Amino acid sequence: MKRYFRGEILIILLFFSLTICGAARAAEPQIVSVGVRGNEQVTTSYILGVVETKEGEVLDRDKLQRDIEAIYNQGFFSFVDVDLSADPDGVAVVYSVRENPIVEEITFTGNTVYKSETLMKEVFTQVGTVFNRVFFRNDLDRIQDKYHKDGYVMVRVADVDIQGGLIDVKIVEPRVGEIIIQGNKKTKTKVIRREIKLQRGDLFNITKFRHQLGKLQGLGYFEDVNVGFDAPEGQDDVLDLILTVKEQKTASVSFNVGYGTETGISGGITFSETNLGGRGHQLDVGFDEGDEARYWATYSSPYMDKRTYGWRVGVVYHHYIDQYYFHDERKQFEYDETAFSTFVGMGKKFGRNEEWTWFFTLNWRDVDYDNLHRPIANYYDDLTMWDGVNFSGELQFTLDKRDPYLPYSKGWIWETTLEQAVEFAGGDYSYLKYWTQMRYYMPLNKFLDGVIDVDNLWTDDNPILLAARLRIGSSTAEDLPAFARYALGGMNSLRGYHSRTFEGTNVLLGNFELRVPVQKNFEVVGFYDVGNAANNMDWSEFYDNYGIGLRVKTPMGQIRLDYAMGGDENRTYFGFGQLF
Repeated sequence: MKRYFRGEILIILLFFSLTICGAARAAEPQIVSVGVRGNEQVTTSYILGVVETKEGEVLDRDKLQRDIEAIYNQGFFSFVDVDLSADPDGVAVVYSVRENPIVEEITFTGNTVYKSETLMKEVFTQVGTVFNRVFFRNDLDRIQDKYHKDGYVMVRVADVDIQGGLIDVKIVEPRVGEIIIQGNKKTKTKVIRREIKLQRGDLFNITKFRHQLGKLQGLGYFEDVNVGFDAPEGQDDVLDLILTVKEQKTASVSFNVGYGTETGISGGITFSETNLGGRGHQLDVGFDEGDEARYWATYSSPYMDKRTYGWRVGVVYHHYIDQYYFHDERKQFEYDETAFSTFVGMGKKFGRNEEWTWFFTLNWRDVDYDNLHRPIANYYDDLTMWDGVNFSGELQFTLDKRDPYLPYSKGWIWETTLEQAVEFAGGDYSYLKYWTQMRYYMPLNKFLDGVIDVDNLWTDDNPILLAARLRIGSSTAEDLPAFARYALGGMNSLRGYHSRTFEGTNVLLGNFELRVPVQKNFEVVGFYDVGNAANNMDWSEFYDNYGIGLRVKTPMGQIRLDYAMGGDENRTYFGFGQLF
């Protein structure tokens, strides 16, 4: 009995609960209409497009709260509420809104990188429309994205002041404060500081700063370079830079054994110190033995800018054996060459952006040709009489218009050189040579995009590249000493011909390469070379070759392997670095 009685009580309680809940639901009236008031510019249909409450439904107060939030989130209103009005058939729902002011003017303060007219191009909010805080927030995001895309990653929108229809956007463009360098024990602070072109008060740009850090790291003085940032207290528009370097050994002794397709087996030892005395000076002493034996010592300060001169001095002795001498494209004989030379030079950058460089070098050379052997019948000798001393001054101007912030070459570089030899300081010859050369580099990704899947083959940092070099030169002399003549042929000019196959007082050379990356450290190169060198240049007669090559990046540098087809036979070349 007791168990039955308890069950009966539970059934009764459940019945009353359902009855009460049903009565509560029945107490909520039916919605007879849904409307909006207070809107003047924003249409009612647009507002009601986001509400859940519908005519004919039972009133749901949770839905009403969600509707208020949805209308407010449209961004056009400063106030949103809901009013319920009794009706004989139920209840009328009216959303009450207060529109934001009409935009009268948008101004910017604190912007110096871009003019206000430029920033307005990123703003979709128009004068004469109701201010929408959601749309305007997207406008501000686009403005910041423009700054960040151009490298000004620390720029931010600090405040938006709205007075009626007047909107003022305050932009903070941080400028460089203190530049603190630490961790260097050997390297002079000024050697590090001169690579960081940013000065106190400059706008901070991460693209330029990253390039400067790359140049600093590329010096080879440091195992690691870390950067920290600090904002001085109370100065939200100032950014202190803290560079911490970890130095590494800069002196090295290297041994090399190599094989050249034209020079045979060779080997040698080189001692290098790239940061002598911590001043950024470079010392190189070494020798190579083989058919082309060389001994050298150079001392230089390679850094230069508007205020700092770069300079170099050095001596070189070489003894080449079994060299080929050509005339009219025919090998005439073999010979040995011995030469001792010394040089001293200096130069610096100039121009608004330091794109221009001048460098002047004095050269003194004593050359001796001997041991003429293996001549052909009726051979022609226009070489061995040119023994002697040559003293010359060489002035070179360079204009570099390549993009300095990319990991590959893009743009062009132009070089012009004048060399005047004089009968002074033991000099036996007098002549004037002058030549100019242009190198041009153009990435092709954007031209191929849409034709092939560029993104999966070549990235923006490693694009397919068209590279071209054009060189033209002449002289005031009818004939030049053999060592001073323009010469073509070999792995660095006309790759389908033997070294120095063409010589003379005039030269024209064109090299064209299509460099196609296969992966990060490997690329295939198709090339075409054309040119000629002669005393009496026939500008309608040129020699050319074409071929294919490989480039492989290794810890020792880039390896170059070229196979050229031209002349009487195909030739294979092995070397280091790009041709140009």
